[in-house]
Amino acid sequence: MRHRFALLVALASLAFATGAAARDCRRHALDALRDAPDGASVYARLSDKTFFHHWIDCDDPTLGLPTAIHESVHFITSETDAFPLVGGGDIQRPHEVSQFYAPSRIAGSFEASEYADTYLKPGRASSSKDFLFLLDELNAYTHDLNAAVDLKGMRRADRYTDSRDGLAALMAFVALYVEHARASEPATWEGLREPAVARAMATLWGHAEKAMAASCGLPNFGTRDKAFLRQAYGRSAQAALTGVIGRAPATPDECLKASDEDTMDQAEVVEPAPTKRTIWSRRTVRAAPVAANDDEPPNQ
Repeated sequence: MRHRFALLVALASLAFATGAAARDCRRHALDALRDAPDGASVYARLSDKTFFHHWIDCDDPTLGLPTAIHESVHFITSETDAFPLVGGGDIQRPHEVSQFYAPSRIAGSFEASEYADTYLKPGRASSSKDFLFLLDELNAYTHDLNAAVDLKGMRRADRYTDSRDGLAALMAFVALYVEHARASEPATWEGLREPAVARAMATLWGHAEKAMAASCGLPNFGTRDKAFLRQAYGRSAQAALTGVIGRAPATPDECLKASDEDTMDQAEVVEPAPTKRTIWSRRTVRAAPVAANDDEPPNQ
C-alpha cells in the first residue's frame, strides 16, 4: 500500500511539474509574440484562444509561433469568410475561383516535396481541387514567414531553417497555376481577370512579395526556397501574373542571388525539426482544443 501511495504521489508531482512547465512555456510564447505585432493581432482576433495555444511547441526555437499564427489565419478565414491581411484589414474570399480548373493539374510541374505532395496531389487536400484554398494557403504562409522574420532573434543564425520554403512553394503554385490558365484554360484565364478576383489576387500576391522580400537578407532561412522561387519567377509565369494583378511582380533578387552551394558552405546544415503543423488546406477542420487558462492575450 505504501509503495502504491508513493507511486501515486510521484505521478501527481510529475503531472503538476509538467503542467507548470507547459504554462510557463505558453506564457513565454505569448510574451515573445509581442515582438511579432502582426501575429499578435491575429491572436487578438481569435474567438477561441485555446486554438492558438494548441500549436505552441516548447521544443521549437520560436516556440511554434509562426505555425500557430499560420493555423490561426486559417481559423479566422473560415469564421469570417475573408482573408486577414498582414498589417491589418481583410479581403473577402472570391468564391468565383472555386469554379476554376483544379490545381492538381499543375502537380506535374513540380518535383516531389512535402509541399507539392500535400497541396497539389489529388485526394490530399482541398487545395488540390479548389483554387480558393490554394489562395488560403498563400495567405497563411505569408503570415507564417512574416512572423518568422519578426522572431528571427529566437533562432541561431548559423543553422538552417525552412521558414522561407512554405511561402516560396505557394508562390510557385499560384504563379504556375496562372501561367497554365493563360496557356490552356481560357475560362479560368478570363475568370482570373474579373475585377473582384484580380483585386484579391493582387492584394494577396503583394503581401506575399513583401513578406518574402523582408526575409531575403536573413541567412539560412530556407532549404528549398530557391528552387520554388525560380519557378515562381520564370518569365512566362511572371508575364501571366502581370496580366492578372496589373503590374510586373517584384522579383526577390536578394533571395535568389546566392547559389544553394555557396549558402550551404557557410552554415551548419541542420534538418528542420518536425513540428505540430498539419500542412493541408482546411475547410472547417480544427485542432482539438486544450484546456483554457488565464493567460492574457498580448497587445490587448
